[in-house]
Amino acid sequence: MITDAESAAPFRHDLCVIGSGPAGIIVALEYARRHPDRRVLLVEYGAFQGTGSNRLDDTIRIADPRNHHAPYECTNKGLGGTSLTWGGRCVMYDDADFIDRPILRGGCTWDAAWFAQIKPHGPAAAAYFECGSGPFDLAEMPALRARPIAEGFVEGEVRDSTVERWSLPTRFGKRYRGEIEALPNLSLCCDLEGRRIGEPDDRGEVLSIECRRVTDGQPFSLRARQFVIAAGAQESTRLLLRSPGLFRRLDRVPEALGRYYQGHVSGKIASVRFRGDPRLTDYGFHRDPDGSYFRRRFQLSSPTLCRENLLNTALWLDNPLYHDPAHGNGAMSAMYLAMITPGLGRRLAPPAIARSVTKGQVHGVPRHLLNVLRGLPGSLLTPASIFYRRYCVERKLPGIFLYNKHNRYALHFHAEQVPHPDNRMVLADDGETLEIHYRLTDDDVRSVIRNHEILDQWLRRCGCGELEYWFAPEDLPEAIRDMSRDGIHQSGTTRIADRPGDGVVDRDLRVWGTQNVYLCSSSVFPTSGQANPTFFLGACAIRLAHHLAAPPCATSN
Repeated sequence: MITDAESAAPFRHDLCVIGSGPAGIIVALEYARRHPDRRVLLVEYGAFQGTGSNRLDDTIRIADPRNHHAPYECTNKGLGGTSLTWGGRCVMYDDADFIDRPILRGGCTWDAAWFAQIKPHGPAAAAYFECGSGPFDLAEMPALRARPIAEGFVEGEVRDSTVERWSLPTRFGKRYRGEIEALPNLSLCCDLEGRRIGEPDDRGEVLSIECRRVTDGQPFSLRARQFVIAAGAQESTRLLLRSPGLFRRLDRVPEALGRYYQGHVSGKIASVRFRGDPRLTDYGFHRDPDGSYFRRRFQLSSPTLCRENLLNTALWLDNPLYHDPAHGNGAMSAMYLAMITPGLGRRLAPPAIARSVTKGQVHGVPRHLLNVLRGLPGSLLTPASIFYRRYCVERKLPGIFLYNKHNRYALHFHAEQVPHPDNRMVLADDGETLEIHYRLTDDDVRSVIRNHEILDQWLRRCGCGELEYWFAPEDLPEAIRDMSRDGIHQSGTTRIADRPGDGVVDRDLRVWGTQNVYLCSSSVFPTSGQANPTFFLGACAIRLAHHLAAPPCATSN
């Protein structure tokens, strides 16, 4: 049901969830369904259909914007959270992400046993995300596993069998609002900002959280037996930083709070040219019987990552740079011109995704137009077909990957980062502004280059192909630093650990020093891996909802 702050405040709820992104919605729905006799409150800062300008994003300051997107490009406020503009890529974490390799500097504060507890919830998460019921490894799909990604490729140090799956993409607010309204024991309250978490009593129990109404600033106190903070990495971290009293039962506020901020290093520094039949190269999407899309990628095997002491990195086949008319492809030029057209480009893709296509550059327009003319009618027919499949059907084509008759493809990398304490979120002196300090480390950059080198060596050893670098060797580090920007895949600032000296939450995602406050945000992930965090966070949310099993008791006024 839908409620307001005046109606919610008088009650002591069994569970209060702050934040209605995918994680918050999953926790609230799972818990409410499992415990129909318990009262659940789901709190959202924004409105039902999202919020434009807002005070939270306006009070975020990026100290060095070179490698970090602006606040409004990173998150959304409103029912469904960032899923309002989420692209839909669903990726499972890997075994290597739970191995404390030396390059992580002791920052791998979770382990394989914890991963084993989350994986069984993957199918239920896939149902929420509507990304199909298939596996994330082609080893479980014999018909496709028998076919390598390119003619002559053999798995070994490099694998080609891990896959990414794609949601519709599912807009969680629109998709699950009806179910939220239909559950009599689940109430949704929008237009409310969590301001400060109360201090725990001597037993470690927090009784309330201070909030205020966004539209007029009126304060409210929400009471509950258990709290889950699921407000996204930035706002969950800011809320804890603003609540130092939450940790009064510890010796001090956990040193890890706000630190070890990570995302992903991403971009393109090379192309791959395969030597076999271009018609046998698996460059695009496959579809499951249920219609869901999936696609394969390259990754180094776990033993190779450990032996080489590298960060986990996915590399997938991609198109040449759209903005460079030298590609000579009329369809690509037509799509690039559409993306840079004022008004139209913002309708076709969110700003961060649009920038990944245009690189923020507008040049070569006459040559692009010439490409379009030379490629007619395909220059227009191909984009028209893609437009229909991306915008006019429920399950949208997730991306655009075009066949190359020369068997040459750009290679996109998406790499883990070192959990470095200097990458951090801190409160400014005003107690409100969230300052974000984020830079790439030398290890981040070196690992990207070494992952490419090992892939190149393996392709040559297989007689399958080779890499063609776009930059001279001495220019690669600076090129990577110039092209990579994140801030979308936020993790690390409230990380899991086995003791409060190393992290902020325990293995059950409970905040150290409390008995009834939990975090459900990718900020609890101590390492970023190669995977987009949203899907794995959904599996964590299901596990958390099942864990929240306080003894049943009658709610009271």
